[in-house]
Amino acid sequence: MAKRILNMTAEEMTHATKSELIEAIAGSEGRVLASETIGITIPLLTDVTNAEFAASMGADLILLNMFDVQEPKIMALPEVEKEETVREVKRLTGRMVGINLEPVEESYASDNKENLWEMSAGRYATVENAIQAQKMGVDLIVLTGNPGNGVSNPAIISSLKAISEAVGEKIMLAAGKMHASGIIGEGGENIITKEDIRQFAEAGADIILLPAPGTVPGITTEYVRKLISYAHSLKKLTITSIGTSQEGADTDTIKRIALECKMAGTDIHHIGDSGYVGMALPENIMVYGTVIRGIRHQYHRMAQSIRR
Repeated sequence: MAKRILNMTAEEMTHATKSELIEAIAGSEGRVLASETIGITIPLLTDVTNAEFAASMGADLILLNMFDVQEPKIMALPEVEKEETVREVKRLTGRMVGINLEPVEESYASDNKENLWEMSAGRYATVENAIQAQKMGVDLIVLTGNPGNGVSNPAIISSLKAISEAVGEKIMLAAGKMHASGIIGEGGENIITKEDIRQFAEAGADIILLPAPGTVPGITTEYVRKLISYAHSLKKLTITSIGTSQEGADTDTIKRIALECKMAGTDIHHIGDSGYVGMALPENIMVYGTVIRGIRHQYHRMAQSIRR
C-alpha cells in the first residue's frame, strides 16, 4: 500500500505518479488540504511567494489560480525558464502543485478586459494548455471557473473529454465549480447535480469538485454528502471548495466549514485565494488543517524539511 499524503516527504510528494497520488489521497481519509494562491498579485510577504507562505501554514497541495501556462508569472519566484516555473514552485514548497484551467463560454463571460483578472491565452481549458501543464510538472488540472468568466458545466464536460484523452493517463483531472461562475441558472443546488457528476466521471475526471457546505446559498451539508457518496460510488475522489471569499472570514467560520466538509465525506479540502487577495488568511489555512487532521499531523506537515 502506498504512503498516505500525511506521511509523504517532499521528495516523495513532488515525484509521485498520478496513480500513487490518487492512492495516497484516498488513504489519508479526508485529511488533505489544498490552498489556492494567485501569483500575479503582490505576495502577502512581498518577497516570499504566496505558494511558499501557504505551504508553511500546512497546505499539502498548492493550487495556482490565474496561472498562464504560456506566459507563467509568479511574483517573488526566483527567475527560471518558463517551462521550469511549476517545478521551481515544487522545489521551494515540497508540495503537489495544481492549476486551474477555465472552459470559458465567451457569450456568458463578463467584461473583464483591461484589468488584472482578464482571461489570457494560457488559462483556457484547451488541449494545448493541458499538454503544456503536464510538461511543466503540474500534478493536477482543475477545470473550473473564476467569478464572472462564464464557465458552464457543459463547457467543462466538453473540455474534460478532450483533455482526458490527451493527458489523462499522466495527470490528475478535477472538474466542477465553486460558485455559479457567471452562468444564470447554475446557481445554488444547480451548481452541481448527480447528473453533472456522472457526466464528469464519464468524461475522465478523477476528482469531482463541489462547493463546501455553507459557502453557496442552498448548498447544505446533507446535499453535499449525498453528492460525495455518489461520486465515491463511481470510484472518484472529491474536493470541497471555499471559493466565495469566506477564506477571509474569522477562524470560527473556517472551523465550522472544515467540520461540515469532513462530515460530508470529502477527500480533499480546498481553501480559496481571497483573504487579502492572493491567498487565504494564513491563520485560516492553519486552523483548517488542524481541524481536519489534528495538531500532530498539522505541525508535522509544517515542520518537515523540504530537503527530505
